[in-house]
Amino acid sequence: MTRRNPGVSEVLGQFTLPPGENTPGGYLTFTEAPGVFFAAMNTRIEQRGGLAIVAFIKGLAWFLVNALQLAFTLAWSAFWITAALVVKFVTRGRHVSLRMASRIWAPGLLWGSGTRVRIEGREQVDFSRPHVLVANHQSIIDICVLFRAVPVPLRFLLKEELGRIPFLGWYTRAMGMYLIRRNSARQARQCLDAAVDNIAPGTSLCGFPEGTRSRAGQVGPFRAGIFRLAIKAGVPVIPVALTGTGRILPPGGFNVRPGRAGIRFGQPIPTTGLEPADWKQLARSCRDRIQSMVD
Repeated sequence: MTRRNPGVSEVLGQFTLPPGENTPGGYLTFTEAPGVFFAAMNTRIEQRGGLAIVAFIKGLAWFLVNALQLAFTLAWSAFWITAALVVKFVTRGRHVSLRMASRIWAPGLLWGSGTRVRIEGREQVDFSRPHVLVANHQSIIDICVLFRAVPVPLRFLLKEELGRIPFLGWYTRAMGMYLIRRNSARQARQCLDAAVDNIAPGTSLCGFPEGTRSRAGQVGPFRAGIFRLAIKAGVPVIPVALTGTGRILPPGGFNVRPGRAGIRFGQPIPTTGLEPADWKQLARSCRDRIQSMVD
C-alpha cells in the first residue's frame, strides 16, 4: 500500500525528485522516500560542488594577486617617499618632491592596481591661480587619482590618523599637509588658519568635506571647515567628482579589482563677497554640482 508524502517536496525544496518504477505521480513508499531524498541531495551537492571549487580557486587567485599588490604598494611607497624626503632636504623646497608624487608615486600605484584614469574638465581651470579643490570620497585611492590629475603641486587636508602611518605620515608633514584632529575644534581651527596663510599662486589645496569614505556611492553631507578656509583665503572652490574608485578599492581591507576611475573638474565657484558664516550656501552649491557630475 502506498501513501502520499506531501512533506517530502517541501523538505527537498529545490531538489528535483527523479521518477522511478515505484514513484508514479509523485507517490513514494515510506521506505523509498529517504533514498530518493539523499540521492537528489547528492546530485545537487555535486553540481554545486563544481561551482564552489571554481569560486574557491577564483577567490584564492584574487587573494594572491592582492597580496602581491599590497607588497608592491608598500615597497613602492617606502622607496619613493624616502626619495622625496631626500630631494626636499637637498633642494630645500617642496615643489619637486610634491611633483614626484604626481609623476611617479601615484601613477605607479594606479598601474599596480590596474586603474585607468579618465580626466574631464581640467581645461576649464586656471591652475596658475590658487584654488581649493573639494572632492567626494569613495576610496583611499582617490588621493592617487587627484595627484595624477592635478597639474600643479597639491596638498591635502587629511585626518590626523594618517599622520601616524610610517612613511606616509613623515611625507605629509614634510610636504606641509594639514592634519585635522576631528575631536578638537581648537586644533582644527588652528590648522585651517595655517592653511589660509600658506595658499600661494600655482598651488592647490584639496579636501574631502564628507569626512569619511562613502560606501553607498552617494555624496554625503559636507562639513564646514574647508569652505570657511576658502572664504577666508578668498580663493575659488573647484568641485571635483570622483567615480569608480570605490569599486576598485572599497573601504575596509585590501580587495583591489582593476577598473576605470573617473575624475571630473567642475566650473570654479567664486568666494568673493562671502563671509565665513555663508559656508552653508557655498557647501550646498558645491555638493549639488558634485552630485550632478557623479550621477
